[in-house]
Amino acid sequence: MARIHAHRKGKSHSIRPMQVNAPWISNMSKEEITNLIVSMAKDGLKPSEIGLRLRDEYGIPLVKKIIGKSITEVLEDHGIKTLPEDLSNMLEKAIRLQKHLNVHRSDSNNIRSLELIEAKIHRLAKYYKREGKIPQDWKYKTVIASLE
Repeated sequence: MARIHAHRKGKSHSIRPMQVNAPWISNMSKEEITNLIVSMAKDGLKPSEIGLRLRDEYGIPLVKKIIGKSITEVLEDHGIKTLPEDLSNMLEKAIRLQKHLNVHRSDSNNIRSLELIEAKIHRLAKYYKREGKIPQDWKYKTVIASLE
């Protein structure tokens, strides 16, 4: 399948091997893992960063296989709600690019890339509103019109 705003195809990647049983590499209980996830989230880590830290530092490769819930589901159960991670990453990218364009106003290539990023943000926001992950009144203000 092709990329969304490019004329190239996607790259192949590794596929996680199928496992029926949970990999019990770590000798931590479900409650300990859940408490660890909640404490890392309160420290300001994103769900993907929590998963990486659990894998690298604690030897817990797949949280969903062990606990039965994903990291984001565990956080929602404990009342920690954030924006979906892909949407927040796109917002951070747009903010970085806006700061760059405030300094370098004639950078036409990055003006175009900001337009594409904002299109992705609007597309993601529409999806997450439909799924109920973000409030219906959430809105991203387009900045590209003020830059030109």
